[in-house]
Amino acid sequence: MQQHPPTHTHTPLQKPRDKKTKRTAGGRKIKKKHTHTRAREKRDRIRGGAVHRAAAPISLSSQSPTSLPMASAGGATGPAPAILAAAAALLVVVSLLPHAAASDSDHKYQAEEKVMLWVNKVGPYNNPQETYNYYSLPFCHPSDNPVHKWGGLGEVLGGNELIDSQIDIKFGRDVDKGTICSIELDPDKAKQLSDAIESSYWFEFFIGFVGEADRNNDNKYFLFTHKNIVIRYNGNQIIHVNLTQESPKLIDAGKALDMTYSVKWERTNVTFAHRFDVYLDYPFFEHQIHWFSIFNSFMMVIFLTGLVSMILMRTLRNDYAKYARDDDDLETLERDVSEESGWKLVHGDVFRPPRSLALLSALVGIGTQLSALILLVILLAIIGMLYIGRGAIVTTFIVCYALTSFISGYVSGALYSRHGGKNWIKAMIMTASLFPFMCFGIGLVLNTIAIFYRSLAAIPFGTMVVVFILWAFISFPLALLGTVVGRNWSGAPNNPCRVKTIPRPIPEKKWYLTPSVIALMGGLLPFGSIFIEMYFVFTSFWNYKVYYVYGFMLLVFLILIIVTICVTIVGTYFLLNAENYHWQWTSFFSAASTAVYVYLYSVYYYHVKTKMSGFFQTSFYFGYTLMFCLGLGTLCGAVGYLGSTLFVRRIYRNIKCD
Repeated sequence: MQQHPPTHTHTPLQKPRDKKTKRTAGGRKIKKKHTHTRAREKRDRIRGGAVHRAAAPISLSSQSPTSLPMASAGGATGPAPAILAAAAALLVVVSLLPHAAASDSDHKYQAEEKVMLWVNKVGPYNNPQETYNYYSLPFCHPSDNPVHKWGGLGEVLGGNELIDSQIDIKFGRDVDKGTICSIELDPDKAKQLSDAIESSYWFEFFIGFVGEADRNNDNKYFLFTHKNIVIRYNGNQIIHVNLTQESPKLIDAGKALDMTYSVKWERTNVTFAHRFDVYLDYPFFEHQIHWFSIFNSFMMVIFLTGLVSMILMRTLRNDYAKYARDDDDLETLERDVSEESGWKLVHGDVFRPPRSLALLSALVGIGTQLSALILLVILLAIIGMLYIGRGAIVTTFIVCYALTSFISGYVSGALYSRHGGKNWIKAMIMTASLFPFMCFGIGLVLNTIAIFYRSLAAIPFGTMVVVFILWAFISFPLALLGTVVGRNWSGAPNNPCRVKTIPRPIPEKKWYLTPSVIALMGGLLPFGSIFIEMYFVFTSFWNYKVYYVYGFMLLVFLILIIVTICVTIVGTYFLLNAENYHWQWTSFFSAASTAVYVYLYSVYYYHVKTKMSGFFQTSFYFGYTLMFCLGLGTLCGAVGYLGSTLFVRRIYRNIKCD
């Protein structure tokens, strides 16, 4: 799920033309793929998905529909005299922050008011997380200490660092030709730019920048030195920014390159409220296959609920009839009981406390919290269009996680207490810290890698402190409070059947009725219900598209919950029929195994659907995916366990256990 950047654009480097064009809408960020025809360019403007969603709606981002891959000479195919695309697709984020205090989301400009142009980051186009400071390359550096803009917690965690370019742009004032700076190319600078072009770097320069490689000459690279900026406005608000790049100059050590720009203002009828529509890829996200996947998952729900209903209403109803007979039919009852097999024989052990009760209680509590959290964030995204704000989804997720910690504490405390647990402090600490510390451990490894590479993906120490404070002073106390409330208000266990003193031996069964097989097979159908949606989510996160169809996500999430509950109930029924009463952990892992299949799918997606490379990006891809799958597995496991608990209590409620 993504948010849009201020108006900035990413442009990978690809086949060049004499001019490169980037389009931007107020407050968005977009990355584009290379275009060969005018029609393709128009389509790319619509389909290029912004990777970062702009938070500061006052910022504009100039999107470049042209992705220019950089390549060197020698053996490459392409238009003969073409100068190959290159250097780096710069996302130009025109963040319009005036001197006067105003809302970043709907700022209204006065004539001649300063429009600030922010530069952000640079990195290989195929590696979205491998980003560096814009000025790590020898571009025009501001003469004074530039202003840095902190856009919020989510923006910092997204690896954004907005710096004032100090390029003079005034609202409504055209500039025929202005000078940005003159770059003196020494051998080191020339090599830096050439290497960046060779690696297909893109830039976020909140308006746009690109270089080229000439494939007809051996190892010659060109840098566009002039930017034509066309800003479209409606009234006193900026709507779109269009960047055309010209004047490619050879990158040659000892040569000076004069960087220039021009600005032209044009009126448009597009309203500020609809400025972001051009960046939403309607054909991609609302394709018929997306609708078909929802329909297919819905039919799966009908099938599974029918299967569970059959188990409850047919198989169990006949069994209940035996136990409902009158006492005068005692002889027949005893004969039936002596012939019994299956789930009824383990009634004296089925409510025995599970092993590692504190851990199970913590995981179920965390999973329940994550379920509520995901539902809440999806609803907020639908109501508030969070994809429009850069970093808004991340910030919302972190804050809502802290505020929903009471849920995890309550569920964990109640479950632990009802099973007779005594060490509730241990259970409480595990509930409050297990998931955050798992994420912290993965994040620490990734952050160490980012620091080693000097990447903007490294989380600043101050941001870590902010996140820790949120956990220590909001999340942890709420989890503690929830545990205390759940422990004291959970009530008596009130199990339908009394637990026997001596555990019943578990007979050997067929291999497919063992807990491990049931747990592994249990995740197949839930994964099938979200498989198509995973493709859209992965494409949004890793391929620069703006995910905005949260209505689809809500439906898929509800379908996942229902399918998970139904599949886990069926698995629990088969396990109990095999006279195995260790259903608690089996039901949890049966649902949690959905995450295993999602992770395996991510491996396929990495190798088939992306062009990522290098240790840095590979680490971040699989690290982030592991973090996501741990959360998904915990969520599904909790849902499956709670569904199985209701099922087990229901089927044993009416039998005469004694």
